[in-house]
Amino acid sequence: MARIRTIKPEAFTSESLAQVSISAERTFFGLLTQADDHGRFRDQAAVIAGALWALRPEHGPLAVEDDLTQLAGAGLICRYGGDDGKNYLHIVTWAKHQKINRPSGSRCPACPRHESGRPAQPAGSVHEGLTEPSVSPPRVLTKHSRNLREPSVTNGETAAQERFSEASRKVPGGLTEDSVSPHGPDLGPRILDLGSPPVGGASVPAPESVSAKALIAEYASACANRPPSSFLGHLGKETARLLADGIDAAHVRAGLERLRAKGLHPSVLPSLVTEAMNPPTPNGTPAGHRSWTNPVDAQAAYGGEL
Repeated sequence: MARIRTIKPEAFTSESLAQVSISAERTFFGLLTQADDHGRFRDQAAVIAGALWALRPEHGPLAVEDDLTQLAGAGLICRYGGDDGKNYLHIVTWAKHQKINRPSGSRCPACPRHESGRPAQPAGSVHEGLTEPSVSPPRVLTKHSRNLREPSVTNGETAAQERFSEASRKVPGGLTEDSVSPHGPDLGPRILDLGSPPVGGASVPAPESVSAKALIAEYASACANRPPSSFLGHLGKETARLLADGIDAAHVRAGLERLRAKGLHPSVLPSLVTEAMNPPTPNGTPAGHRSWTNPVDAQAAYGGEL
């Protein structure tokens, strides 16, 4: 739900905003109206394009993704992944420039880099109308700890402090205290680094993961003259559909190379990718096909194939 936000006059002389393009700056101002009361929003270029650029169809999801990349590079937004496997973004200077009276609860997890004091909860875990501090478990933990601190005598001996410290680490719901995190107090919650190598002894290489934007960038750089934006936009949509359909990026890249060499329309890309996946034999028959003949001794010629 969009909201009324504040834009200060000094925003137009900001050195950070001056590092990005005009379209990226417009996207940033639009994000101010779309973010929740904590400056967070889902990191989905297609959704952001529909909310902010609905009347400018030439500025589609690929262009918005480029805007978000520029804003993240300038330190204006922070893009991160939640424990629920979804992507989110956070406006870094939100608390400095936006003063929210009675902020509502957030359905997005806290930014682990700039909101390290708050737990990064999965989206939807905070009920509407509640603020985040109201759902933290310290009150239950304190009550549990107080009960354990009462000295109990068993066979004339007081319960050991070591048993108390072990029990006090457990929190209802399977959560653990932040103080026992192996990452230390300054690193915040664990975030999956998609660029890290797999842990363990597995030696099978991961399949190539290439975005449609990267493939279109390769296509445009290989052209002697950059194609029109409308052509690249159409080609980007066809490429994204093929990747979403599970087609290997190597086959899509091969289809793009054939399309560039032949100078064809973007709509024929699926046919060229299919041709790259299933190349015909020199005589035009499918690979592995065996032509039928009429030998004198069929049993000797074909054996058990008959």
